[in-house]
Amino acid sequence: MAAVPGSIHSFSLTQARSIVHDQFTPVAWIYWVDFLTTILVGHLFFALTRLAFETPIGSPVLKVVLVCSAFCVQCACYYRAVMFVHELVHLPEKKLRLFRIVWNLLCGIPFLVPSFTYYTHLDHHRGKSFGTEHDGEYLSLANLSPGWIVIYLTQGLWVPVLAILRFGLLTPLTWVCRPLRWLILRRASSLVMDPSYVRPVPSATAVRIIRLQEVACFLFLVAVWAFALCVLQRWPILYLVQGYATAVVLVTMNAVRTLASHRWTSDGHEETFVEQMLDSVTLDSDSLLAILINPVGLRYHATHHLFPSMPYHNMRAAHKRLLAQLPADSPYRRTVSYSIWPVIAELWQTAAQSRAESDETLQDIASSPWQVARTSS
Repeated sequence: MAAVPGSIHSFSLTQARSIVHDQFTPVAWIYWVDFLTTILVGHLFFALTRLAFETPIGSPVLKVVLVCSAFCVQCACYYRAVMFVHELVHLPEKKLRLFRIVWNLLCGIPFLVPSFTYYTHLDHHRGKSFGTEHDGEYLSLANLSPGWIVIYLTQGLWVPVLAILRFGLLTPLTWVCRPLRWLILRRASSLVMDPSYVRPVPSATAVRIIRLQEVACFLFLVAVWAFALCVLQRWPILYLVQGYATAVVLVTMNAVRTLASHRWTSDGHEETFVEQMLDSVTLDSDSLLAILINPVGLRYHATHHLFPSMPYHNMRAAHKRLLAQLPADSPYRRTVSYSIWPVIAELWQTAAQSRAESDETLQDIASSPWQVARTSS
């Protein structure tokens, strides 16, 4: 990963764009077939997981294998389906409008991740906000203690509960309390990494969409509650456990993916375009793990930061072209990794080194008065 002298300043976005100029048109049928197949297969294996668990099977080992296998397929499909929200944000506003509605109805609302929660993702791609306090999807993890990485990975345990509270309890409260409405809108309505992030005030049109999707999420939770009490006349404990376990896996998968998508070295100041690219990671691997953890084109994250509007189904071809046609000393090549684990290991080591240097600095500061006193004596 060592830098080639002079290569950073020689990168040409115009040259890179000319190489992939024909890869920016989204193909509607690919989105429809991919998403609908994924979500339906996910539902099928959700049911098969329950069926395998409830069906008497002579061998306990076989039962565990069947349940775990069906559960893994279910989670992989649901995770891929949810990650289409990333595409929705980057698609041109007038493109695939019906697809946006269907995605929200079949996935975004039932999974409590309606598309409005990801609108702020675009700030992550703006030159003046990337890596700064205005970028809610960036934490300078490389400059923090490794303990923060561990804390970040635990979010799968508590984020699902917070989502239910957000849409099941706080949403109706915002209808009667205006100050709370704006507080929740700005502080608890975005899928971000930084807990201190404050969402910009949305436009009037965006507010109407947000209100509509909030109501839909609330009504979905009410419908689940009413079905359990009025139709089943009991709480379906196994269903709730399976749903919570699914949410934990999905959030954790996304957390692992996120850790390997950047170097997380920004110190909060505005960075150049090439520095932003070098902070991003392209995972050049066709392994099953890489595909599952980084669905919908997210393996090619540096490529995506170069060309945010490029549809996911063209990312791989664009990356291969760039590798083949960019100069040998192009900084783009320094964004490439072949596994998520070296990237996460490097992040951990950098954070540990940063923590050690910070502790050493504190020790020096603490010992300074004593050194002065000794010198004086």
